[in-house]
Amino acid sequence: MRRLFIANRGEIAVRIIRTAKEMGIATVVGVSEADVDSLAAHIADEHALLGPAPAPASYLNQDAVVAAALEHGCDALHPGYGFLSENAAFAAKVAEAGLIWVGPAAEAIGMMGNKAQARDAARRAGVPILKGTDGPLRPEDDALEIAREIGYPLVVKASAGGGGRGIRFVHHEAELLSTIEMARGEAGAVFGDPTVYLERFVEFARHVEVQILGDGKDFIHLGDRDCSMQRRSQKVIEEAPAPDLPDVVRRTIRESSVELARQCGYSGAGTVEFLYDPIRQEAAFIEMNTRIQVEHPITEQITSVDLVREQLLIAYEGAMSLMQEDVAFTGHAIECRINAEDPEKNFFPSPGRIARLAWPEGSGVRVDSGVGEGSVVTPFYDSMLAKLVVHASDRPGGIEATLQALQNTRIEGVKTTIPMHSTLLSRPEFADVAHHSKFIENMPDLLEAP
Repeated sequence: MRRLFIANRGEIAVRIIRTAKEMGIATVVGVSEADVDSLAAHIADEHALLGPAPAPASYLNQDAVVAAALEHGCDALHPGYGFLSENAAFAAKVAEAGLIWVGPAAEAIGMMGNKAQARDAARRAGVPILKGTDGPLRPEDDALEIAREIGYPLVVKASAGGGGRGIRFVHHEAELLSTIEMARGEAGAVFGDPTVYLERFVEFARHVEVQILGDGKDFIHLGDRDCSMQRRSQKVIEEAPAPDLPDVVRRTIRESSVELARQCGYSGAGTVEFLYDPIRQEAAFIEMNTRIQVEHPITEQITSVDLVREQLLIAYEGAMSLMQEDVAFTGHAIECRINAEDPEKNFFPSPGRIARLAWPEGSGVRVDSGVGEGSVVTPFYDSMLAKLVVHASDRPGGIEATLQALQNTRIEGVKTTIPMHSTLLSRPEFADVAHHSKFIENMPDLLEAP
């Protein structure tokens, strides 16, 4: 039997459903009460009600998700991204229930979910890492001496952190001990794990990452991406391949990412993330995401590889359909995450009904969306409406085509971040690859309404 349960919502649920249908796999999507009339619910073969609108009562309710998959006769479960996708305990629970988990084994998720363990695994695999503590910082360690050896500024990171949370910066020795204690307390309260570690802080770094695939036997990369344009540690614009990287850096991060996957016996799609210091021209490991990424379409556009299809092939058949020599790179792709937020009100969420919707069309334009005209944008979840992806022959052409596509997008009924994307793509710093992950925060007037 081939019947897939999608434990997610919005654009990624729609994305998975469409590829599964192309492969002849029946689909059941889990929905909350707020999403019963969603696009994903309409295009899936069936939908299963998980619970009330709040995510803890529906999309994060592990027992309800597993029970729904079993009740609807599914043999596999795809977690998408976010929600339970990187929860090792949930992956184990899915497997124990006799369902195929579309992703890496729970052990790999657990290892990479712990930042200190992931850093150690990366070091063993030859992945470049920032100077820092070898493993978690223990209470008995001489933190002051360790910090002096690393050098300031540095960052205190929660071992179990993620998504920009659990990070505190230290610029002077006098701040160190109190910051470590605060970080431990915060990590224990938020993540249930108080362990932290220290790492050198790279100011004005770019965020680059490598897409990998593995099936437990063979391991490949599908190139790199740049996700440096961020707001409050959330990615805003992504592009592939990463521009203006020295050949030796690009080769190192790609090859070492594959080696990390090999050492983990990795199975599925994953992303190895790096900080790139353009001054030193050095890249260093941040973390590994053990799931499909939001920005995966730009990799698909430059490689012509359907990553969701590969995930499903690996899960069902135990093997991906391609090897490294089959991967070819063509052109440049840019992705804008379009959110229902009001840029004029400090990006406050803008829920409501979409009164009018018209996406751009044309050669090289792709829109991955979970909404349609008349859809209701609820206040319960992430506010992303769609990912606008443009593929062109080169980066300058991609920027120009993306600006045109944004201009041709019409969304009425809710406020969106489209003006922000247009502003950022028009900046000379973006064209010159002079931006970094703190670019928006360091220019407070950048996104003021015209």
